[in-house]
Amino acid sequence: MGSRLPFGDELRSELGSPSRSRRLGSSPRSRVWRVELPGASAVVKQFVDGPDAAERYTREVTALRLAGRAASPVVPAVLATDPDERVVVLEYWEHRDPAGDWIVDYAAALAQLHATTGPQDVGALPRWQGPSRADVDSFLRLAEVLGAPVPPGVSGELEALVERLGRAPGHALLHGDPCPGNDLHTTAGIRFIDFEQASLGSGVMELAYLRIGFPTCWCVTSANEPLLERAENAYRTAWRAATGSEVQGDLTDACAGWLIRGDALVQRAYRDGTDHLARVPKRDWKWGTATARQRLVHRLGVVGRMAADHASLQGVSSLSTDMRQRMLARWSAIQPVPSERP
Repeated sequence: MGSRLPFGDELRSELGSPSRSRRLGSSPRSRVWRVELPGASAVVKQFVDGPDAAERYTREVTALRLAGRAASPVVPAVLATDPDERVVVLEYWEHRDPAGDWIVDYAAALAQLHATTGPQDVGALPRWQGPSRADVDSFLRLAEVLGAPVPPGVSGELEALVERLGRAPGHALLHGDPCPGNDLHTTAGIRFIDFEQASLGSGVMELAYLRIGFPTCWCVTSANEPLLERAENAYRTAWRAATGSEVQGDLTDACAGWLIRGDALVQRAYRDGTDHLARVPKRDWKWGTATARQRLVHRLGVVGRMAADHASLQGVSSLSTDMRQRMLARWSAIQPVPSERP
């Protein structure tokens, strides 16, 4: 695929001819243009060649169409597709600078997104995949390297956590990468974009992003407790309004699951099975707004506090607190993750 605008005859027949186009910034996995069509602006997204390009294209289009069924969608409308070129054309929304308490509206919109699917949609997207036993082993090896004694029973607590997350109930439409930047703050509300990693599962796995610090994202933020409570209440209120039911799932479990995942310390291109937790004692690396050690110290603190009163994770709480203290003692230059969105 070249860098030309991939707008073939079928798209022109369906939507008209674009009068002009402008290339927009995007990940290396896609090319994106803003185009002017008769009567409206639109976005053209093409998935570049790669071993998983077809899967990413299918996930994105499927997720957008599922989310687009809502009475008030929180995604751009799909205007047309060209499967042969792996192209999707979307309505254009102008992004505005978010307010200081942006995570409150974000959380409500995330709940609306999650609520657009249900049991009838099983099989439309892959099932969400949680951490594995290999993640548990890697986390415990890191504790050993840091000199943090592992309390009795912690290995069993973590194995049980992996099992619980693996069978967590729910058929929510999960974005897969609900990061700052994949949320457009528009005059009509929030619109989520970039659904290449969409799946179905428990919504609390993404609600946890607010506390654990956006684990799959280049942009890490840490809001204060009152703002987090407002956002989580907004999520639950929006979920209840959309589904008539209460949110299911354990937020502490979800945060602990993100803590032990080493691949949540690197961008997607490097999530290749490497033990990234094992790299942390040897070197620090910057990704976006925070380093790997910053991210890990933040997550250890969150889980240490949240799990202290959790009947099934009290040993994990103690170990997380100890590991965090040892990291701060060893690397005194570690700073808190940013409190504001860039």
